[in-house]
Amino acid sequence: MQFDRLRLIHRDESARPHSDAFREIRTRLLDLANGDNFVTLLAAVSPRSGSSFVARNLAAAFAFDVAKTSLLIDCNLRYPAQHKALDVEPISGGLIEFLDSPGRGIPSMIYPTGIPRLRLIPAGTARENGGEYFSSAPMRAALKSLRGRYLDRYIFLDGPAIGGSPDARILSDLADFVVVVAGYGRDTPKAISQAVANFAPGKVAGVVFNHAP
Repeated sequence: MQFDRLRLIHRDESARPHSDAFREIRTRLLDLANGDNFVTLLAAVSPRSGSSFVARNLAAAFAFDVAKTSLLIDCNLRYPAQHKALDVEPISGGLIEFLDSPGRGIPSMIYPTGIPRLRLIPAGTARENGGEYFSSAPMRAALKSLRGRYLDRYIFLDGPAIGGSPDARILSDLADFVVVVAGYGRDTPKAISQAVANFAPGKVAGVVFNHAP
């Protein structure tokens, strides 16, 4: 796999600083979890702050540990991007198709990414409003099943930007932890504080400052 082309961390020495940064976030989350697997929401303070980039690479950092598997779920229903970023063709649909027709089953929506132990559920057909989907019984049941089936599985929700929509806050109800992504030099301290205030204090694992869009 061409990690640099896909803007993914890897084990080569050239990527060491970036890989170490994501390993530090991984360590922070694992310490907070006290040995349990968990669901983490990544949400940007504002659009184009790079939360999808951070979500993708944090999921990869977990997958690099041979004792763990990771599942990345693209929950940015308005601007889905993870399937393109990971060169995945969602021929069976994605999250939206499952939530529209739960009888299809969630396993058919899980795709390999080319990275060992990292799987993707793409968003599927774009939607303007995700709140009604994220608060639905099928969404809650699917996450419970996905998390409980494999105790070594860590789930990452790539959410929409926090500002201007309640979707990220609704998604946080499904997550154990929230990582807020701020665009370095883009988001002001005031905007970051307002974004963090959307979530229960006990769920916020921290703020990541990101250069990449």
